[in-house]
Amino acid sequence: MGGYGSDDILRLVGDMKIEFMRLQFVDIFGTMKNVAITAGELEKVLNDGLMFDGSSIEGFVRIEESDMYLLPDPSTFTVLPWFSEHRIARMICDVYRPDGSPFEGDPRRVLRRALSQAEEMGYEFQVGPECEFFLFLSDEAGMPTTVTHDRAGFFDLAPIDNGELARIEMVKTLTEMGFKVEAAHHENSPGQHEIDFKYDNALRSADNIVTFKLVVKTIAKKFGLHATFMPKPLSDENGNGMHCNMSLFAGGKNAFYDPADANGLSREAYWFMGGLMKHARGYSAVTNPLVNSYKRLVPGYEAPVYIAWSMANRSPLVRVPVARGVSTRLELRQPDPSCNPYLALSAMLACGLDGIKNKTRPPGAVGDNIYKMTDEGLLAAGIGKLPTDLREALTALTMDDLVTGTLGPHVTGAFLRAKEIEWMEYSKSVHNWETDRYLKMY
Repeated sequence: MGGYGSDDILRLVGDMKIEFMRLQFVDIFGTMKNVAITAGELEKVLNDGLMFDGSSIEGFVRIEESDMYLLPDPSTFTVLPWFSEHRIARMICDVYRPDGSPFEGDPRRVLRRALSQAEEMGYEFQVGPECEFFLFLSDEAGMPTTVTHDRAGFFDLAPIDNGELARIEMVKTLTEMGFKVEAAHHENSPGQHEIDFKYDNALRSADNIVTFKLVVKTIAKKFGLHATFMPKPLSDENGNGMHCNMSLFAGGKNAFYDPADANGLSREAYWFMGGLMKHARGYSAVTNPLVNSYKRLVPGYEAPVYIAWSMANRSPLVRVPVARGVSTRLELRQPDPSCNPYLALSAMLACGLDGIKNKTRPPGAVGDNIYKMTDEGLLAAGIGKLPTDLREALTALTMDDLVTGTLGPHVTGAFLRAKEIEWMEYSKSVHNWETDRYLKMY
């Protein structure tokens, strides 16, 4: 994926004999949507956009104001290499209203708005995600199961890691599409994997996350497997996280690095961290948007529960990896890959910048394993907790003016309405655990 312009795209499409172009965008939940056009229609769409029915997309507009336009971003052009019979490429689109104004409910627009605020302060926001996923077997009807085909653990190899061939094919495909893959390995739980790609500016990173999920699912299917980014598909195993490594650059230098500090961190790094911690409850519903997300955020499964930071151990919300210089960064361990990356990165950035603006100093680092601390110890250290369920997270979101202001009234309203329905459906459903525990007893 490169810095192409419209003329470059038309030339590439001709030279590469592209037959179809997929115009991609996401709804407020981060679900990828797609409209395909022929190569012959591309010049018109690049100039004028493509009209579509916005009322059919979750969280967009009402039926009486349904006409919307997709305008492709030429810099996101890439060929989809898994098609053998046809040459198909894609571009990610921004969404506009009929009058030509940017649509305020477009998640990509929300992130652009947050990035503009960073630019006004002299910063570029860089993000490197670590996306985890499970590979499960499919049944005879092609439906996914929760049965995995290996019992491997962290960094294991084939033949124990039976997903290695699929993972290699995923890395190969991602590389062909322009990704700079830094690492790929089996994760801690059976059937769980991680592929890390190089950090980039936040908009490209968000584009890369949604593309990455499409590639992983597509290649898994070729191997008769189902790839899932569900946060906690197995009760007794670690869940899927999407740790986000973040840094700010100013004038080409990492603004988080200060060699004079004992920890090698600048004031901006501490303040940014302070903002993340101050608003952690407020953006939880955005970074962890499912009922299932909060089954991952429990003690004992290498996911954060407490609002704290550390230079070393992995139990707090924020970890500071050891690398310094240009690689100085903060690792937020809270998000999971079910989130809409455009909205999640917008919220994280806004909260970090708010910390810089208000010089929000975080509490001291915690070296001990927080999971083993008593309630009295947590209270004495001023360590708070993340929400324990989606209902609590939604309430925290409504009380955080910074996060709701970053999302904007349109996205906030649509998101809250949909998530309230999700919570109510969950609350009134009777689950297997309940019948297993209570049916005979009562």
